[in-house]
Amino acid sequence: MDAYTGFAQVYDSFMDNVPYREGCRFLCRLLSDHHITDGLIAELGCGTGTLTELMAEAGYDMIGIDYSADMLELAQEKKNRSGHDILYLLQDMRQFELYGTVRSIISFCDSINYITEPAELEQVFRLVNNYLDPHGYFIFDFHTEYYYRSVLGDSTFAEDREDMSFIWENEYHEATRLNEYLLSIFVREASDMYRKYQEEHLQRAYRLADMQRLLKQAGMEYITAYDTLSYQPPHAESTRIFIVAQEHGKNP
Repeated sequence: MDAYTGFAQVYDSFMDNVPYREGCRFLCRLLSDHHITDGLIAELGCGTGTLTELMAEAGYDMIGIDYSADMLELAQEKKNRSGHDILYLLQDMRQFELYGTVRSIISFCDSINYITEPAELEQVFRLVNNYLDPHGYFIFDFHTEYYYRSVLGDSTFAEDREDMSFIWENEYHEATRLNEYLLSIFVREASDMYRKYQEEHLQRAYRLADMQRLLKQAGMEYITAYDTLSYQPPHAESTRIFIVAQEHGKNP
């Protein structure tokens, strides 16, 4: 789970291809489908707060939770500029705590894949169930086994920009379904020298059946799943799947 430390300062620059606005619109549609158009929402793995800010702009009262102090420092800077009333919590999602229940909990951009032990992911789901309002909704996405095996594979990606560049090496282990990332980032400083950051990341490839089983074991009710940012069902070559699950066990 130790990730995005030195990389936090340049994270937004390298993630500018992530469709955060489209993701926000899709999440808002799903929430609206379940009659949640306002109220308190918690985001697990909020990072630098890009989606959190967009959800606040859409009218939700947001709580952002992340394990990286560096990422939350940048999220706080965005909050200071926007003036949105967002509460940020420095917490590990495997042990997160809220002051009460919320209408919905969301997680975007494969944060769930960083929970590499199924038993720990089940614990995350138990906590989600605990902190949701009665019949509240949990909406999250995850990268699929197909994505790690066939899209990333053992590939190396590199990109050179004006003030920074990176090399992203991947190694996928079929037997364990674990994907190792080695990120090497070079950032130009005022002296025209480049500072190098290097980080290792680990994610697990989960299957839809894994998620359904773990949600059930955690006491939640699985509702449905969608292919990437669409209302289409997942298929064999889905790279990202969104799941909608519901709180179970509380009396309304």
